[in-house]
Amino acid sequence: MIQKKSVKVHRLCVVGAGHVGLVAAACFAELGHKVICVDNNRKRINSLRKEIMPFYEPEMEALVKKNLKRGTLIFSASLDGAIKESDVIFAAVGTPPLDDGSADLTSVENVARAVARNLDGYKLVVSKSTVPVQTGQRAKETIHRYRKNNAEFDVASNPEFLREGKAIYDFFYPDRIVIGVETKRAETILKEIYTTIDAPVVVTDINTAELIKHASNSFLATKISFINAVSRVCDLAGADVGKVALAMGLDKRIGKEFLNAGTGYGGFCFPKDLEAFIYISKKLGYDFRLLKEVQNINDGQRRYFVEKIKEHLWILKGKKIAVLGLSFKPDTDDMRFAPSITIIDILLKGGAKLSLYDPQAKGEAEEIFKEKRVKFVKNPYEAVKRADCVCFLTEWQEFKDLNFKRIKRAMAYPLVADGRNMFDKEELHGLGFEYIGMGR
Repeated sequence: MIQKKSVKVHRLCVVGAGHVGLVAAACFAELGHKVICVDNNRKRINSLRKEIMPFYEPEMEALVKKNLKRGTLIFSASLDGAIKESDVIFAAVGTPPLDDGSADLTSVENVARAVARNLDGYKLVVSKSTVPVQTGQRAKETIHRYRKNNAEFDVASNPEFLREGKAIYDFFYPDRIVIGVETKRAETILKEIYTTIDAPVVVTDINTAELIKHASNSFLATKISFINAVSRVCDLAGADVGKVALAMGLDKRIGKEFLNAGTGYGGFCFPKDLEAFIYISKKLGYDFRLLKEVQNINDGQRRYFVEKIKEHLWILKGKKIAVLGLSFKPDTDDMRFAPSITIIDILLKGGAKLSLYDPQAKGEAEEIFKEKRVKFVKNPYEAVKRADCVCFLTEWQEFKDLNFKRIKRAMAYPLVADGRNMFDKEELHGLGFEYIGMGR
């Protein structure tokens, strides 16, 4: 992926080498900026220096290797040193959910305090993490409180809108770039950093920018839960949710994206951000009941999927079920909040015997299910041997290319449970399969 280089080169520090931080660091370096990516996980930093990626993301490895070689990207475990060497600090640290739905902002505060003790000249401190509204204000207060001199600084918000599996593409070809700032100086610097990326730039105050991310993800989660609720009605009415979604999506006011019925959304962002937005709204004085129902619908899809399997198999106990697809979406190895986790737990509680396969997520899955009675296999055809049902939970291209005649010969009972509505129902019927879809 070749990009025009930025006219003005900035010295950037990206704090956090997770999904957001590593993508941002590699892509900023590709634009020609001098980037230090820092993380307190020394093992991860050492691995990255050896060009070993901590997670799977298409195009990531090549981009990191390229920019390490040309010197525009380096990795460090020294936050203080990285801040001193940089003019702009992007905080891409974790904000994990707490039990009450709020976000743990410990890492955000730690970055602010690190900036304060290393403030030796003007610095722009930018939040890329998804944070509650008014976090920027608190970060600014923290830097003021702990700084040792009167050096100038600005805080800003620049939320990311990266899809796992397509994060590199989304960075270079975004629908929009959102920057929340308090000063013209901060606005100018951020525009310079992104100057060669062709996308609308939305300039707001910091509070508005912080809300944009939560509002966007919550709306997309709502859209998914809406079509999943429609799929339940379709099952009851004998209708086809795929055709319903197609016709709805052709309406330009609605759009076709995120109208795929299935076992619900997963991943880290949607569940976490939805919960956080509910908490934020409540704290501000508004009961966002709509989003609570979005959660209920999403959680219910997993149980409903298993109930449909039980209707066909009658008894789960002792049945062999192949589960193909474990990551929450294709082209990533991320298992966080994946629908597969809940579905597998329910199947195990019912006494089913499970064989599991995923092209990329085996490592994470083995850790999650290390105390469970499951068997990991090397390929889909091994998974379906003597199986009473095969469940598809992630729409990997590898699964779409399977030889279903071979699958049928290997199975004890030809039942396909398509949790993502990936396949042609009539085509599978023609091959002799029973088919379970979601709203079909």
